[in-house]
Amino acid sequence: MPDRFEATLSPRWRTLLVGCALLLSAPLAFLTPHGLPGGPGRAVLVALVLVQAGAVWWMGERPGAVTAAVLLAGGGIQFLYPDVGPGIALMVVSTFAWLRPARSSLWGLAGALALAVVLPWTSGEPRYTLLWMAAALLAWSWGALGRARSARRQAEARRAVLQERARIARELHDVLAHTVSVMVVQAAAADDVFDADPDKARQALRGLEGSGRRALTELHALLRTVRSLDGEPAPGAEAAAEPQPGLADLDGLTGPLAAAGLRVTLRAEGLDDRTLPPGVELSAYRIVQESLTNTLRHARARTTEITVAATDRELTIDVRDDGAGGGRLTGPGTGQGIAGMRERASLVGGSLVAGPDPAGGFRVRARLPLEGP
Repeated sequence: MPDRFEATLSPRWRTLLVGCALLLSAPLAFLTPHGLPGGPGRAVLVALVLVQAGAVWWMGERPGAVTAAVLLAGGGIQFLYPDVGPGIALMVVSTFAWLRPARSSLWGLAGALALAVVLPWTSGEPRYTLLWMAAALLAWSWGALGRARSARRQAEARRAVLQERARIARELHDVLAHTVSVMVVQAAAADDVFDADPDKARQALRGLEGSGRRALTELHALLRTVRSLDGEPAPGAEAAAEPQPGLADLDGLTGPLAAAGLRVTLRAEGLDDRTLPPGVELSAYRIVQESLTNTLRHARARTTEITVAATDRELTIDVRDDGAGGGRLTGPGTGQGIAGMRERASLVGGSLVAGPDPAGGFRVRARLPLEGP
């Protein structure tokens, strides 16, 4: 799996690294440089410390070049002062391993190990070799481990956003497909009886208005969620969020269909005084909604029977119609609603079967466990 984690250093962290470089170098002013007289040795030390501290500030933009410069400067400091070790170079190697993937930062570890082996021997202090090698390995491993953990958290956050976007897409499909189908049928029914029965036409138009208002309410809630995912303040975000629809709202689905010419019978069994998981209720509501949408669009049905029954372990949804197919809204997209219903059922650990009923018409049957997937 490719490493797509993008790490950056904030100005505060850069300032901290520069401060550490200067702080770790301060005690060197009280030590005697190895191989150089005091005056020139101090001048070389100051130059090397300034190179390290200045280079560290650019660690976020050019980590490879900075790591190389710090290792070289650190090698010079360690040659002059064998007892102090790599110092700030280990912090830079660890930061480099956090900023870049392991395959790109391994050369920094190799450089630190080379300095840990070569410099103690050339300076006549080989007893520190194993100590500095272990310190270099630990520093690089710490940075690489931190990068792996940060990459995992970033991937989990990205996956959560994608899952939420997929959920919103399903909600938009269900809301729009059902509402538009109902509104089209209601408008057609009003047109059919506009001259012959004005009262019935007005009833259909009022149902049309109610369907539109309910759809707008749900769409506004979904749009607020989309804006929150993008980090934008949504209008009215301070208000309490509208509750998701559930089984108590099924009457609102079936009512407008009477004006559209579809007689719907709704039966509920075992739902009295029961509290169902919100995810199960929402999935059940959307399955019934999509079933009615498909009935309107494709079934050319006159009656639909909906049975929602709950036991201690599962919720069962059974939707049957007497349609024969070829309704006035038949068109592209047939079958996508069934796939969406199966997906909704599987999200809560359930299953769904849809197809022609041997007794005639079409049948959708879903089983949703109440204990989750």
